[in-house]
Amino acid sequence: MDRILESCNKINASGERCFAIAPMIDWTDRHCRYFHRQMVRGGQVYTEMIVADAVLRGDRGRLLGFDDCEHPVVLQLGGSDPVKLAEAARIGADFGYDEIGLNVGCPSDRVQSGTFGACLMQTPEIVEKAVLAMKAAVDVPVSVKCRIGVDDQDPETVLPDFVARMAGAGADAVWIHARKAWLKGLSPKENRTIPPLDYGLVHRMKLEFPDLFIGVNGGIATLDEAEAQLAHVDGVMLGRAAYQTPRILADVDHRLFGQPEKALDLEALCRTMMDYAERQMGQGVRLSQITRHMIGLFSGYAGARLYRQILSTEAPKQGAGPEVIAAAFAAVEYDAETV
Repeated sequence: MDRILESCNKINASGERCFAIAPMIDWTDRHCRYFHRQMVRGGQVYTEMIVADAVLRGDRGRLLGFDDCEHPVVLQLGGSDPVKLAEAARIGADFGYDEIGLNVGCPSDRVQSGTFGACLMQTPEIVEKAVLAMKAAVDVPVSVKCRIGVDDQDPETVLPDFVARMAGAGADAVWIHARKAWLKGLSPKENRTIPPLDYGLVHRMKLEFPDLFIGVNGGIATLDEAEAQLAHVDGVMLGRAAYQTPRILADVDHRLFGQPEKALDLEALCRTMMDYAERQMGQGVRLSQITRHMIGLFSGYAGARLYRQILSTEAPKQGAGPEVIAAAFAAVEYDAETV
């Protein structure tokens, strides 16, 4: 536990970078982040990857807006042009983001065609220039999220060089997804599960770069696994586990940040999400845009199937309102004292 708390107290803007919920395209939008923040106050939450060009030319209020409860919140950018990334980072910092992250790990076809994401592992000099430009443009921390390599690259050679470049460019943190990305032959979904995990290599990066914040991502499904990782690196990032079984987040503040243990108040959570839905719907948001992120909350509980069914079938209907959330919660059998 002392090693965990030591990691969590690493000096950085938020003071809580040792835990993060991973950025996930189509998942970690502002409604998802708001929902997650009702269960965990410590650590960081990330936006979906937002392309720098979209920040420069798009509807910034829609793309970048977030609720105050999300702090500390990280804006993750995608791109390869240092000038555009620097300007997008500046805009993000002005919006109030606590940190700006650069994506060098996403393997989707969409990002390959734009020459950013994981394919940038093949041109680390471009990433180096981007980080230098972003650091010069903002006062908030700048982090990088990468893979251990792509395609036929040898991670034992590629990753140390990449991390050294990031450290030299002034990156405040490097989060490493402990898998290769296969840009040729595997789909984005397959890239999240098929390439083998190599946590040992990530651990060695921390030994090789002791003064740089090194965090690990990929395949971490429980808080026991997260605690084990924090014995070797500075931070741990949960992705699919946080989204698909969000109740796991309710124990993070106690187990990773030393806060008093307390049960998750599901009745209060229900009321909070109903109030949030009402406010958002008043601004044109559809109820299903909010409730889709809540589907996994009661996994393993009696009534969970009916809960999911209500949210999945009733929330998208025209005229559906916050009462759908109340009906879904009412379908589940739980003891408020033990959740």
